[in-house]
Amino acid sequence: MQAIVIRETGDPSVLRLEDVARPEPGPGEVLLRVGAVSVNRSYDLAVRAGTSPFQPTLPVTPGVDPSGEIVETGAGVDRARIGTRVAVLGMVRCGACQPCASGKRCTYNKPIGLQAPGGCAEYVAVHELQVRPIPDALGFAEATVLCRHGAAATAEIATAALRAGEWALVMGAAGGLGNVLVQLAKLAGAKVIAAAGSAPRVKAALESGADAGIDYRAQDLAAEVHRITGGHGADVVFENIGDPSLWTAAFQSLTTGGRLVTMGYHGGGVVPLDVKQLHLKRLRVLSSAPAKGDTDLMRCFTLGAEGKLKALIGRRFPLEQTALAHELAESGSVIGKIIIEPGRTSVE
Repeated sequence: MQAIVIRETGDPSVLRLEDVARPEPGPGEVLLRVGAVSVNRSYDLAVRAGTSPFQPTLPVTPGVDPSGEIVETGAGVDRARIGTRVAVLGMVRCGACQPCASGKRCTYNKPIGLQAPGGCAEYVAVHELQVRPIPDALGFAEATVLCRHGAAATAEIATAALRAGEWALVMGAAGGLGNVLVQLAKLAGAKVIAAAGSAPRVKAALESGADAGIDYRAQDLAAEVHRITGGHGADVVFENIGDPSLWTAAFQSLTTGGRLVTMGYHGGGVVPLDVKQLHLKRLRVLSSAPAKGDTDLMRCFTLGAEGKLKALIGRRFPLEQTALAHELAESGSVIGKIIIEPGRTSVE
């Protein structure tokens, strides 16, 4: 089969398309014919560039969130699962092994794209614990995006205890996580302000259902939030960037008693915190907990299949164009998720 292999870190030119042996599913594993996998800044770009905090093992095939069809099963796995359309979870727990009991990484968890071959390939083998069925009406690319971001966005909303009628400010609203947050916050009954780094990105977020939009590179973010809300401010800020040049304004956008929830650090992760305002306005800064269970993920898949939750997809590339996909992801010139589809023959 063909796969993208990283043998050394560096610029996108280190991404090489190679002929490699098709994996054989081991005990408890399934083999997927990959339908789609996304290009993620936190994982794929960082692994390739050598800046990942997750200690990837080289050589490695990137791609942490593939979706596809089960075509083969290993020992101990019901062969009836062959033909099932699934998405792959990056991190899972069996709940029964000793590491699970002690709060460490599950024995059966394979961090694909990091320390095991990932989904930028025609086929990938994963433990059956890592796959979740997807509805027939949901495309592989859409399933990949919702699996990567749907449960995480739901967990953020739960962490914030977002209520119907509240004002929610979503930072990075045209990104993978931010755009799903915009839609789920609207479904929760909130009034959503989408903040993004350019006018076209704001437009994309507004088309996803946001009530108002702000270009935080061209406008005064905090002032615009207070203007839009009639002086009230945001009850909740979803701040998933961690950029010190944006954090202060996002923090200042909060109303008294407001909550800022953070998950992500693309902007660097070290930010100033005005403790005086934290105290005087009784604000809360919360780190979102990981999603628990499958209920939220399955709900996102169902909403996606029904057309009520849409994945914002910017470009689709065949496997051999993965280096170009990384270049565009790094440049930030594409609005929406960049998807690799091994079965594709041309760029879309």
